[in-house]
Amino acid sequence: MASSAAPPDWDASKATRKDSFSDGANKTNSYISTPGVIEDVVRVVDHKAERALCLRFDLRLLPVLAVMYLFNALDKGNLGNAETDGLSKDLNFKSHEYNLLLSIFFVPYVIFAPPFAMLGKRYGPARVLPILMFSFGSFTLLSAATKNFGGLFALRWFLGMCEAAFFPLVIYYLTTFYRRGELARRLAVFYAASNIANAFSGLIAFGVFQIKNSSIPNWRYLFIIEGGVTVLFSIFAYWYLPRSATEATFLSEDEKALAFHRIQVDSSAVVNEPFRFREAIAIFKHPTTYAFLGIEICLGVPLQGVALFLPQIVQRLGFTTVKTNLYTVAPNVTGAVMLLVLAFSSDAVRLRSPFIVLGFLFTFAGFMIYASIDDVQAQIRVAYFATFMMTWGTSAPSVLLSTWYNNNVAHEGRRVLLTSIGVPLANLMGLVSSNVFRNEDKPKYMPALITVAAFGATGAALAACLGMYMWMDNKRRDRRTGEVVRAQDVPTERLRDGPASDEFRWFL
Repeated sequence: MASSAAPPDWDASKATRKDSFSDGANKTNSYISTPGVIEDVVRVVDHKAERALCLRFDLRLLPVLAVMYLFNALDKGNLGNAETDGLSKDLNFKSHEYNLLLSIFFVPYVIFAPPFAMLGKRYGPARVLPILMFSFGSFTLLSAATKNFGGLFALRWFLGMCEAAFFPLVIYYLTTFYRRGELARRLAVFYAASNIANAFSGLIAFGVFQIKNSSIPNWRYLFIIEGGVTVLFSIFAYWYLPRSATEATFLSEDEKALAFHRIQVDSSAVVNEPFRFREAIAIFKHPTTYAFLGIEICLGVPLQGVALFLPQIVQRLGFTTVKTNLYTVAPNVTGAVMLLVLAFSSDAVRLRSPFIVLGFLFTFAGFMIYASIDDVQAQIRVAYFATFMMTWGTSAPSVLLSTWYNNNVAHEGRRVLLTSIGVPLANLMGLVSSNVFRNEDKPKYMPALITVAAFGATGAALAACLGMYMWMDNKRRDRRTGEVVRAQDVPTERLRDGPASDEFRWFL
């Protein structure tokens, strides 16, 4: 099957094409292929040229995408900061209405993720992502004008709808620029923005809540500032992001051809393949798909528990409202650092599952340590350290899990469909998190702590079992073919059918 987006110098009238790329020593590497089918794959065309190309992508894409996701996380999570400044009191919430506000966000977040992701595949993430950003920024702005529970409830619904496909589309977008073994650390840099956003949110809240003698509650200023900047940045992103590597104006013709070749042999079976739902849905014929989704479920509860309730967990240590928001900064920053450490390590050794298991174990340990402390005032340092472990264990598994199943799916349509279901499914578990942290369990939230820890332990067990199955299946395939083959040694253009192909090897 031919790719729908051929590289720049493709001669469609001929059956073959020869690409040449020269390195610094004026040596030339060439390969000959038919459109969409590479018969003689040269996996590394030119190390120096590839490194230079990746650097250009890093500088052009990652900072903007990271800032976009930072605002995505800010607009999603600022309700917790507003609550510490009296949101429920000012809007006269009844019992459990705040928890209902947290919960309703995740319903449209799950419902609209697959269709919006399909639209993103159809019209291009570079155009759909800024439009989604403009929309959720606008709804955050409108939140500053709400007068009652009903108004904020409706805005949280639309906010969830607009944010639904954002993260899945960013993941898919990056897979069209980077090889499989390059993806985790790039996603980590991008996703670290979420941790920085949580920390930044605490700093913004700390600053905004210092405003004295204001005519409106300070939490309204929080929505105005964060929503307004989001809208402005979305306009810039729409103009700035390239639609694809082959359409990037900052690349030369040789660089565009090299970028196409990299993705054809080590990311997608067919680059920029049109989305076909009947083909994409075949991803659910593979049992491993359900294992991945099970791990997403286990990840979602601690992930959302920390994102939504870390200010309340820290508040138990006896800090004032202003200091509570300030003391959420350090755990979130160290969470971002741990995310980068684990992701870079994962890319270095080309393994995903061990680092995902380690992240889940951090989560389990953090919540269990915090739950075991009866007098937090007497053991405040240990209790505060436990909040650090909570953030360590929720950040890394999210990035590495998405990378793991994207590494193992070469079909672009199946990849975007699985991601658009898996990521929202993890976020749907915010329904669990937002309802186990109950007012009547304040200030310790013991049932919630035990529940989150249990999900962390289960996630570690599932990831370990799936990783072991993949390792054993690779060994079985090696015995059947009589040769040892690594996942990264098989060009993705041969893997369109996934595990049904004899050449397929799992990316562990």
